Amino acid sequence: MPRAALAFSVTSLLPVPLLGLAVFLGGIWPWLALIYLTVFTFAMDELIAVAAPGGARDQEFPAGDRLSIALAVSHFGLLALVVWAFGGGVDLGIGQAVALFLATGLFFGQVSNSNAHELIHRGQRRLFRLGRWVYISLLFGHHCSAHPLVHHPLVASDRDPNSARQGESYYRFARRAWIGSFRAGYRAEGARMTGRPFYAHPYLTYFAGAAAVIALALQIGGWSGLAVLFGLAIHAQSQLLLSDYVQHYGLRRQKLADGRLEPVADRHSWNAPHWFSGHLMLNAPRHSDHHAHPARAFADLSLPAPDTAPTLPYSLPAMSVLALFPAVWARVMDPRLAQWQDRGPQDQAA
Repeated sequence: MPRAALAFSVTSLLPVPLLGLAVFLGGIWPWLALIYLTVFTFAMDELIAVAAPGGARDQEFPAGDRLSIALAVSHFGLLALVVWAFGGGVDLGIGQAVALFLATGLFFGQVSNSNAHELIHRGQRRLFRLGRWVYISLLFGHHCSAHPLVHHPLVASDRDPNSARQGESYYRFARRAWIGSFRAGYRAEGARMTGRPFYAHPYLTYFAGAAAVIALALQIGGWSGLAVLFGLAIHAQSQLLLSDYVQHYGLRRQKLADGRLEPVADRHSWNAPHWFSGHLMLNAPRHSDHHAHPARAFADLSLPAPDTAPTLPYSLPAMSVLALFPAVWARVMDPRLAQWQDRGPQDQAA
């Protein structure tokens, strides 16, 4: 297996057995899973100063689709397993339960989300449907409509609910983005429904799928399991919103003379070059290249030159934690945003 393929596979799949052992063995295993997704990831990002400008090209990583499928299947298995565990399937101490819940939510929010995001951008219908069901299982199905139909064409503008404004706290953004993307995605899908039967509306699939997931969770774990499903869904959704908040904070596209937005460029996304979390999250922090080429496979994404796109001071997971503290976030990010804005589009693209 090529080195790049091995790196993606090991870093993103390792939490799966750790979480499985956490359920069945308890003890230190829930804490090891949590440490891997937090302290260990941050430490590796700081220690490994590797940020290759190019990705592992498709011909070097033919197993990319298989990795995405394996991660999606693992997601469904872990979700059912953890719901069962919290529903009384195993005896969890308070500390173990807290660590297992946090670690599972981090895996869903960082790895499952990144993988589902990858899948809904793929051209093959079977891969798109798989990614859609990952989001539906997290009660976030509308993201499959709002992300490609609203966020991508309107990114870095006030018309996009998921592009944070300068000075806006994460908490205000999260409320606005969740509701706004739900509504905008519904309108966008409605505009595409001409000539199609009402039951073909994707939002019916999202609602029916969510109802099925809720019923299944109730069957597997009872009311406790259902409560954990809701908790994990909120935990994972908050991380997706944190990623959007961090990766587009304060950046705006200019309006052209005809009223249209300028084309999306590298300068309209914050990027992170950190090696370990980049592999863990399937290159999601290489965000500018993704917006420039939405259909490009994750292993093929590259980092823009630092003088053409803004770079985060720390890794994407670390900056997501920082965003939870608005005063600290503003102190760190607003000066960097001001410096970038002062350069102007021509200097940024130079």
